[in-house]
Amino acid sequence: MKNASTASGASVSDAASKNEPTLQRGLQNRHIQLIALGGAIGTGLFLGIGPAIQMAGPAVLLGYGVAGLNALLRMRQLGGRVVAE
Repeated sequence: MKNASTASGASVSDAASKNEPTLQRGLQNRHIQLIALGGAIGTGLFLGIGPAIQMAGPAVLLGYGVAGLNALLRMRQLGGRVVAE
């Protein structure tokens, strides 16, 4: 295996020998599957709200925005609880 150089001139193997955290590139099969699943769900949401927007108007987009903001705030709150403990 070839040692990659870092900006400071030290090789990756030197960083690993010092027990410093390093980053690795690599997609596993489950990562690719979840990316594809997210794309399918996102496409389905955008195509599925077309008739709802036609019937109810822009209030549907406002509703999606409010629900998304609610989910975001809840996840931040849960993340804060996890870090606090």
